[in-house]
Amino acid sequence: MKAYIEQRADPYILKKDGWYYFTASVPAFDRVVLRKARTLKELPDAVEKVVWMRHPDGPMSCNIWAPEIHFVDGKWYIYFAAAQADADERGCYDHRIYALENEGADPLEGRFAEAGRMDTGWESFSLDSTTVVYEGKRYFIWAQRDDAIPGNSNLYIAEMESAMKLRLPAVRLSIPEYDWECQGFLVNEGPSCLIHEGVLYVTYSASATDERYAMGLLTLQKGGNPLDAKAWKKSPVPVMVTEEQHGLFGPGHNSFTVDEEGNDLLVFHARPYPGFHGTALSDPNRHCFLRPVRYAQDGTPLFQEDA
Repeated sequence: MKAYIEQRADPYILKKDGWYYFTASVPAFDRVVLRKARTLKELPDAVEKVVWMRHPDGPMSCNIWAPEIHFVDGKWYIYFAAAQADADERGCYDHRIYALENEGADPLEGRFAEAGRMDTGWESFSLDSTTVVYEGKRYFIWAQRDDAIPGNSNLYIAEMESAMKLRLPAVRLSIPEYDWECQGFLVNEGPSCLIHEGVLYVTYSASATDERYAMGLLTLQKGGNPLDAKAWKKSPVPVMVTEEQHGLFGPGHNSFTVDEEGNDLLVFHARPYPGFHGTALSDPNRHCFLRPVRYAQDGTPLFQEDA
């Protein structure tokens, strides 16, 4: 399968007012980039602009991961995770969630200013945030470590009081519990939201970031309360795994957009080979791919493709 955009991991595409906006993690993990185009076909060749660079030291100086661009309350926000290069050995992987804010009509023309850190309610490794409006309310969903729970990260949700403030405490949605979520590392991360026929779906990624990386699915039926953990149904099996026949290894950390006709598209990254060339973070070849979302008869989204 041909890559849509090479060497861009954790890809996110937003369509707004006839424009497609794209951001993703870059291999150097040192900046936030953004590009836009009128069509999906034009987006890979669009000029990419650096809208923010990591600090030389301090809390926002290392491993800039998983930016997402959203339009909230009349302003552009890019949520992302960053760590601290000059901390102890663990510090460069002890991420927190931050935001950039832009009041301009065009996010590539206006200036992105640092809006601050998102308070998730407690101090621990946190990353991979997204936001969704469901039945008139906006929610923030992210991954965070709870030291009382084995593993790297779990998934949490909170209603948003504003673009920079959450109504706490957060509600835990999922922990790594099935075997396929615990390969190499115990991980639930990279949540992304899809609404279809009034049902809210949250995909996420699990396990180590090699060929064992896989996508899971949480489902909230129409009219359900997103803040009621018991209202969510978790698939006991992954909904997308490595497709060796298509050259996709470790598909995950996805987002969703729509094509020019309004059809749902899965945006995800994968490597073109198993394992790593170097290490998980030094290997730059996590490429962005696009795939149409299909739906089962009961409305459940389908992401996997057979040979």
